[in-house]
Amino acid sequence: MRNKSVTVLDIRSSEICAAMAEKGVNNTFIIKSKYKQPYEGFAEGEILDIEDFVGAIKTAVGNVLSSAAMPVKSIYVSVPGEFTEIVQTDKVLSFSSSQRISRRHVEALTEISAPQVNQGEIIVKSGALFYVLSDKRKLLNPVGMISDSLRARLSFFKCKTVFTDTVARALKEFESVKDIRWIPQNYAEGLYLFDNEKSDEYSVLFDFGDISSSFCVVCGNGLAFGESFSIGINHIAVLLMEALNIPYGVAYALMKKVNLNARDTYSSVCEHLEDGEEFKFGATELRNLIKEGLDGVCEMLEACLQSFAFKDLTGAPVYITGEGVGVIRGTIEHFSSRLVTPVETVAPKLPYYDKPRFSSLFSLLHAALCQD
Repeated sequence: MRNKSVTVLDIRSSEICAAMAEKGVNNTFIIKSKYKQPYEGFAEGEILDIEDFVGAIKTAVGNVLSSAAMPVKSIYVSVPGEFTEIVQTDKVLSFSSSQRISRRHVEALTEISAPQVNQGEIIVKSGALFYVLSDKRKLLNPVGMISDSLRARLSFFKCKTVFTDTVARALKEFESVKDIRWIPQNYAEGLYLFDNEKSDEYSVLFDFGDISSSFCVVCGNGLAFGESFSIGINHIAVLLMEALNIPYGVAYALMKKVNLNARDTYSSVCEHLEDGEEFKFGATELRNLIKEGLDGVCEMLEACLQSFAFKDLTGAPVYITGEGVGVIRGTIEHFSSRLVTPVETVAPKLPYYDKPRFSSLFSLLHAALCQD
């Protein structure tokens, strides 16, 4: 029987990627079509240029749908952390006597746990950190267990309707698309990149993006905490651009040539030739400026770690992914030293696509294929 394909729209802070894929063997994916489109991005929870954003979606989706053998009815869209708010709930469903927990009980508990939404927001997803039976056993899947009560700690994802409405407006151009399904980006990454088999395991994930980055604490099938901020690898290039009075493209190119672990002498230089003009700066000066920028990112990470009060994460490893990983050599080591905690790169376990910049796309594909 032919595998069913899914179509996804992965929205990052400076690029949109539409893709159509189906399941492969050994947890791989068969990419049938993929198209990337840059755009102005978003910051501080707002799309910087709405018409540019809408146009980028139409271009990316249009190129993928044009190669589809059959009309596409559903599209899974990732929701960046800047447009979501995570709300934790802890509710109990009691029974008159002990009985076997069914899927219906889980759904009923989820329904009564849902938080109120304000005007301008909707709930797009929920996930369970853990369930607790009447005998105090904590587990990830209670279905089939015997208990006279069921407690659930859930995370609900509220999304700004300004985001969902704008995406829906862009997708109206495609008559076959009747169903848009929203998947929070950090939720999808947490489920795909980690094997959280225990209900009391907490994994810290930092998605270091281009313009926007996200921090979250993954637990079970949900998020115990999440925070996004408008700082990414592009801001390091902007810092160089302003400090050295050079074009942005030159700053980004020079940034990629620096190795934070190198033992350069003060006579060492980094050079870049653009449009016939040579740019030359001391390697030490560039390295110090870049470290200054990365220290600003570390301050945001430290603030997030301190804000998570549910469990002490002192010394817990920070797993990092996203487009910002690997641009500057020595970034991981600098983060680890500055945060005084292990920092490890995490990425899809896939041939060719085993790079942090692909984490968001394949996490979305994985979530879509699991739901479809």
